[in-house]
Amino acid sequence: MNDLRWRVESPGAQTTVQDLGRDGWRHLGVARAGALDPAQAALANRLVGNPDDAAVLEIALGGPTLSLPAPARIALCGAEAGMRFEDRSGRTHAIPGGRRIDLPAGRLRIGTLRNGLRAWLAVAGGIATAPVLGSRSTDLRGGFGGLDGRALRAGDDLPIGAHDLQDVIAPDVVAPVFAAHWFALDAQDAHTAPIRYVPSTLAIAAALAAHAWTVDPRSDRQGLRCAGDALSTTLPEQVSAPVAPGTIQLPPDGRPIVLLADAQTVGGYPRLGHVIAADLPRLAQRRPGDPLRFLAIDAAAARAAMARRRGELARLHWAIDLALGDRPES
Repeated sequence: MNDLRWRVESPGAQTTVQDLGRDGWRHLGVARAGALDPAQAALANRLVGNPDDAAVLEIALGGPTLSLPAPARIALCGAEAGMRFEDRSGRTHAIPGGRRIDLPAGRLRIGTLRNGLRAWLAVAGGIATAPVLGSRSTDLRGGFGGLDGRALRAGDDLPIGAHDLQDVIAPDVVAPVFAAHWFALDAQDAHTAPIRYVPSTLAIAAALAAHAWTVDPRSDRQGLRCAGDALSTTLPEQVSAPVAPGTIQLPPDGRPIVLLADAQTVGGYPRLGHVIAADLPRLAQRRPGDPLRFLAIDAAAARAAMARRRGELARLHWAIDLALGDRPES
């Protein structure tokens, strides 16, 4: 299908177009952006038969209402959401997450997210906004990418890429044989287990794990702010140096900030260490007020944790491909 567009009837709290990020530009001060949990975005794409790096909608807090003028194949992964679909006859259907769903033309409503803060909606063909610097991701700080560099607004038209979905007369949900495998990845108290980090050489870096923190409501895609008793420090700001998603900065107020996907490329705050790659996506689901604890580990343990996660994801992708008979091109 060509020139297919979804109309945004209501945008949700913050819905943006994201893919797996904008690589290769940080030396010029351009943030990576991209989905805060790339594995969940890739999973949603895998379910609908897209390449893993196709653009999706990243949804925070509560989702949008979207008008679908033609049949669509979708999947929603991440936090749980109450999804409802209204077909053109006026009948309403409850739509589950974590699996492939074929929908006829109609209206899709994604409600308030539960058990997490964000979810990722994929559609067969992908969100076909124009790439900027090799990515369709929205850079909210830079004001480019995605749909005019901003979150969705009511009245927006979202371009949808070509796909070969045939006519659909009623919602068709594929049995979630594979969904349980994904949720098992985060079954070990993902919302309460400590966030592991490799501490820096600063003496105060170990104190991060000794404090109990909560998520500050001012947190955003640039960084998760920690609320709680301030760390005592007389460290001055340092000469600006490279930072990246996962860097833990200590601003003058003594309350750490973990940089996320929209992070700047350099910073002068002292650095307490780096959240390990296997745990960084978990921060995407922490809601304001949620408890937050840190656990210091060494680099070898960080590499081992990431190797385990890559293995789990590879097995999950294999199970999805086997169940659905798809082999997306990456």
